[in-house]
Amino acid sequence: MAGPVMGNAQRWQRACTWANRATQALHTGVLGHVWQTKHRLGSWIRMGSIYLPNPAMNQNLPPTLDPKAATRWAWCAPAQSPWLHEEVARRMSERLQWIKLQPQTWAHWEAVRGGLAGHGLVENQYPKARSHVVELSPAHQALARMKLGDPWWNPSRWGDKATVFGVPAPDSMQMLWSNMSLHMQKDPQALIRHWHQILAKDGFLMFSCLGPDTLKELRALYAAMGWPAPAHDLTDMHDLGDMLVEAGFAEPVMDVERIALTYETPARLLAELRELGRNLHINRFAGLRTPRWRARLEEVLPSMGAGSAMSLSFEVIYGHAVKPAPRVAVEKESAVSLDTMRSMLRQGR
Repeated sequence: MAGPVMGNAQRWQRACTWANRATQALHTGVLGHVWQTKHRLGSWIRMGSIYLPNPAMNQNLPPTLDPKAATRWAWCAPAQSPWLHEEVARRMSERLQWIKLQPQTWAHWEAVRGGLAGHGLVENQYPKARSHVVELSPAHQALARMKLGDPWWNPSRWGDKATVFGVPAPDSMQMLWSNMSLHMQKDPQALIRHWHQILAKDGFLMFSCLGPDTLKELRALYAAMGWPAPAHDLTDMHDLGDMLVEAGFAEPVMDVERIALTYETPARLLAELRELGRNLHINRFAGLRTPRWRARLEEVLPSMGAGSAMSLSFEVIYGHAVKPAPRVAVEKESAVSLDTMRSMLRQGR
């Protein structure tokens, strides 16, 4: 079946998977991507909703994620932009045309893993804006400087539009862009609060991540075999909306796409599992898998699809929210700074 997005079959034949622990890379995986010529991007469904907060939000999300494993992955993830991330960045960039604000400054959170080509799409949308690139891993920062920075001899390197590398100052960015990062964070609520601090008043957030229906076929297969889960539980779209509201964002809008991708052989699927991630489940396999277990996995993987093709589902969540002007909570005694009072008066609040 022809793919719904990419016109060239050589370009859209990839898929995303999780991988197990780094030391288990040769034996087991959970997500990966495939771009070989015989893999196909299948069907996708999109639905959107304006988010309404849930007062009973779970404060312990994500409950099954191992924070130490998440920290290790943040530092050792491959310094490259996975295909699925680039494709999601392309789709998310199309939403920018509906936003009236034309930011003069914007931050790209983890640009290497989020998509270097996607960075270019945002730059094309806002050619007059100055970009800030945030990379926490030294290897990723080095690659980002090489790919996105101007060489020392280029005069643009010293201009006011040159790319800046590092975490922006509070209240300094008019847009923050984060692509396919949030689902791998050990504390997504804390990161969203940090994003809120970086944004200026009326600045907006654009982010994407994977949702709980991702790899439902592989999860079912592992459960049927009596194996530990192949990936940690991913956060629901509505819980992410709660996190945005709790952090101080206003008018969050959430979208979700469901993408079905097919693989032709188990070996090809497993070979591509390592790029996008790692199994961060707290109760994942504790040690290395044996060659016999690997052979058994390849034997049962075809049961996930029809015929010779194996199918995996990926739920991609998109989020958009605005940082409003500050409001003062009404209490018996409230302290308001002069700057905040001036801002409230100008806004008529």
